[in-house]
Amino acid sequence: MTLAHDVTGDGPAVLLLHSTVVDRRMWDPTVPALVEAGFQAIRCDLRGYGDSPPATELYNDADDALDLLGTDPFTIIGSSGGGRVALEIAARYPGLVTALVLLCSAGDNLFPGPGLRAFWDRENALLEAGDIDGAVDLNVTQWVGPEASDQTRDSVRVMQRHVFDLQMAVPEEPPQTTYEYDYADIAARMLLVTGAHDFPEFGAVADDLAAVHPSATRVHLPWAGHLPSMERPDLLNPILLEFLK
Repeated sequence: MTLAHDVTGDGPAVLLLHSTVVDRRMWDPTVPALVEAGFQAIRCDLRGYGDSPPATELYNDADDALDLLGTDPFTIIGSSGGGRVALEIAARYPGLVTALVLLCSAGDNLFPGPGLRAFWDRENALLEAGDIDGAVDLNVTQWVGPEASDQTRDSVRVMQRHVFDLQMAVPEEPPQTTYEYDYADIAARMLLVTGAHDFPEFGAVADDLAAVHPSATRVHLPWAGHLPSMERPDLLNPILLEFLK
């Protein structure tokens, strides 16, 4: 299956991988800035998000995303769960990924603490009780930082609701194909961005990566929640473009 995606602009390719709270529409504030700076933006919906239906057979998110790219080197910007996919691609194919931007990224080295576990338990309880709206509101409250506009919160609410509707319509999602890889093998320049209003586990993922890759650029945003590219694109886009250039 080819993932739902769109390609905008010309120039060096930048693959945009969305958070698993939302879908590729999260990059609406980012794509114009990339294109104006001379990049080609390729954004996709992973399976079970946006316009991509849930998987019905064995699959792998990284393989799906790679199918959208050619053989030329490219950059990846990954948010949260999309960051985990970006890390897998960069580790498995270090010769292809020239730069890697991770925004509040998850990863194989994410170990949930009590707060994150409590959030997941509350979300699961609401979904099991059939309170989809309550689960959506919980996610918007948790993941969107305090400086986001009401319009941004509404956008996240619409996307999160669509995620639940898509994924709950499938009795059971098939497993992903897994591969052996090591984050130490990543050769790309790396920008690691985290937010002060996010769960600390995502900061720990970035800190662990910075320890393995001491040349990585580490940025901690005092104003940001979990989705800084949506919350304050006016502040984040210049950081992204400065790094990519």
